[in-house]
Amino acid sequence: MATKRDYYEVLGVGKSAAADEIKKAYRKVAMQFHPDRNPGDKEAEEKFKEAAEAYEVLSDADKRAKYDRYGHQAFAAGAGGFRGGANMDDIFSQFGDIFGEDVFGSFFGGGGRSRGGEGRRATGQRGSNLRVKLKLNYEEIAKGVTKNIKVKKYVNCSTCNGSGAKDKGSIQTCSTCNGSGQVRKVQNTFLGQMQTVTTCSTCNGEGSTVTAKCHSCKGEGRVYGEEMVSLDIPAGVQEGMQLSLNGKGNAGERGGYPGDLIVLIEEEAHPSLHRDGLNVAFDLFITFPDAVFGTNVEVPTIDGKAKIKVPPGTQSGKIFRLKGKGFPEVNGYSKGDQLIHVNVWTPQNVSNDERSMLEKMNSSNNFKPHPDKNDKSFFEKIKEAFS
Repeated sequence: MATKRDYYEVLGVGKSAAADEIKKAYRKVAMQFHPDRNPGDKEAEEKFKEAAEAYEVLSDADKRAKYDRYGHQAFAAGAGGFRGGANMDDIFSQFGDIFGEDVFGSFFGGGGRSRGGEGRRATGQRGSNLRVKLKLNYEEIAKGVTKNIKVKKYVNCSTCNGSGAKDKGSIQTCSTCNGSGQVRKVQNTFLGQMQTVTTCSTCNGEGSTVTAKCHSCKGEGRVYGEEMVSLDIPAGVQEGMQLSLNGKGNAGERGGYPGDLIVLIEEEAHPSLHRDGLNVAFDLFITFPDAVFGTNVEVPTIDGKAKIKVPPGTQSGKIFRLKGKGFPEVNGYSKGDQLIHVNVWTPQNVSNDERSMLEKMNSSNNFKPHPDKNDKSFFEKIKEAFS
């Protein structure tokens, strides 16, 4: 998954840019990389969609505020935002007013927009989204990781390059709409003449028809196959988060835009640790003598082991903290800690000699509880440790 560029960088504006400045910058970038000015240029097409994505977020005050605070992660985990993988028609219908009718008229000849590539229009059926689950261990979550996964899905037919036609000669301009993909009708009403525009039923809005279908894909423009997808997982993701990869879902029919790949994050259980937000916790069990005399112990951490000192007289319920040994905040600067909860192990079976020694100790005042009146309660300690 390619790292997304900063939205302000995409539009070439500063973070303090006003709404009018952002609108003007988007119009300039979109005009530069418009598909009809760069026919067949996939890189320009991606930059055009990237600019639309940036403008949709930065032109909305609420979305812009979320983006300024959380970055791309504000929308990657299902918080709402740009509709990843939106096709060109979606973008034009949403932001067409930015350009004005005169610009669209000169580009599209009064409403017909061509895609380039074998004379077909980019109005084939958009591919469906795919959902996959990705299980990560604690170390991968803490540091971030790149995963290469094999996804079984519909891919563009390599024989016809997604057109669905046997050859270029098999693609004919639709005689019903003359290649525009739309049919205009004028009706007389008591208010005067009314003009309606509908999608051409002959070509389904594609502007062309196929006279001979591709033998590999049977005219669909896609075949079932697989693709190796690289996923860049940011550090700090959590169970249930969703990451969206634009255009990595099923290929669309007859040149339609591909759907998205939705990656659902799952956390692999750790044998010793458990997660609580940005913190990670560990239950340390020590013997009664170790609690009395103190000891040095080695505890597991996310990325290895660490030694800690248990001072003499440590009480069960004591919580030690290892600063910065937890999880980082996604696209943030905070980092959690590791909390070590001390438990004094009580044996369930003792020998006669051990029983005798314990009875002697029980009669001593040193082994009777003497809680410090100023000492905080167990629940207060936990609350403080996790705050």
